[in-house]
Amino acid sequence: MRRAIRGSVLSFRGDPFQLPLDEAVLHLQDAVVLIEDGRIVSVEPAERALAELPPGTPVDHYPEGLISAGFIDAHVHYPQMQMIGAYGDELLAWLERYTFVAEQDFADEAHARDVAGRFLRELLRAGTTTAAVYCTVHPGSVEAFFAESERFNTRMIAGKVLMDRNAPEALRDTAETGYEQSRALIERWHGRGRQLYCVTPRFAPSSTQAQLEAAARLWREHPGTYVQTHLCENRGEIEWVHELFPERSSYLDVYDHAGLTGPRAIFGHAVHMDETDFACCHRTGSALAHCPTSNLFLGSGLFRLFEARRADRPVHVALGTDLGAGTAFSQLQTMNEAYKVAKLGGTTLTPAQAFWLATRGAAEALHLADRVGAVEPGLEADLIVLDPKATPLLAFRTAYCRDLPELLSVLLTLGDDRAIRATYVAGEAVYDREREEPFRYPA
Repeated sequence: MRRAIRGSVLSFRGDPFQLPLDEAVLHLQDAVVLIEDGRIVSVEPAERALAELPPGTPVDHYPEGLISAGFIDAHVHYPQMQMIGAYGDELLAWLERYTFVAEQDFADEAHARDVAGRFLRELLRAGTTTAAVYCTVHPGSVEAFFAESERFNTRMIAGKVLMDRNAPEALRDTAETGYEQSRALIERWHGRGRQLYCVTPRFAPSSTQAQLEAAARLWREHPGTYVQTHLCENRGEIEWVHELFPERSSYLDVYDHAGLTGPRAIFGHAVHMDETDFACCHRTGSALAHCPTSNLFLGSGLFRLFEARRADRPVHVALGTDLGAGTAFSQLQTMNEAYKVAKLGGTTLTPAQAFWLATRGAAEALHLADRVGAVEPGLEADLIVLDPKATPLLAFRTAYCRDLPELLSVLLTLGDDRAIRATYVAGEAVYDREREEPFRYPA
């Protein structure tokens, strides 16, 4: 199937943390993205592309739209959708009071299916086409999530949470049952269509050494899978890790010693890191998920983005919403908070850097840059159309924008899910804000 999308195009040719803006960014004022069988065939100025377009090719034209790669969310909990905005605690008390209570509901597969359906639709409404997702300890929660993702044909990374201690009995597995259930899920879902599996120990305090080692063994036995967990989010959490693993030199050393660092390892938060930790991530190729709305909501601290991205030993970093401690599905709002966190830390995050962290930079961090994350030929056509006039205030403010950086700055400051005009998954418009029924499974 062939189709084309016409509008302004934003993409990244390189890393704006390392390159000048004009070398890192591709911006075409009026272009046509030609798509065939779910992949981008060409990206050309409209005048030339329209003259060469095969007869009968449908063209979705967005005269005011900015076409971008779909956003990538590197850290999010779909079962916590029902507890966004839970009030008043820091991390550990918040887990006990709200998270562990909510996650027990997912023993009911009908509930898991309902929430998974709502969650995927909210991601697409916010322009997110790929995410690294935490399910619950229940295998049915994973089945529900991947089944709904398969219906939308989204490229998702997800897995069953592993917890064999320091959690309610209803949410605990064992090193053995966690391994076996995860292996069965990998065999059923990893590489099925666009679904990818992620081995998911919740965090070091809720897994014994035996479970962490079993998770690492599972990861090694299934090349191409991912591992995700939490790291250095909260000072009380870090102290607890030192009590539980006194023989290890740091929180990250717990994971490194167990064999859980390396390419396709994603560590959420990483707020309280030292140079040894950053160097370990650089050496092993591990990625960090920067979750500013969550870290601010729980008062966890300020992620040091520019230390992580230091030119002599850069660490892969991607943006994460971390719902439900995070407060929005929108990566535009996440960029907004990331900008403020950087400012509070004495640095300035440019708009191009922010968008890169949610698109190509995230794809590189997740080893998906050969598939998604940019608007370029050969990649899967996971695309969004941003509407700079989505609200009266946006329309007024963007009329005064002098250049692309200012437009991106306004979008990330004033934008949210309303600024997403359409979301394409493998070339199909699975979400269109203007349709009577905005969401549609691809044919």
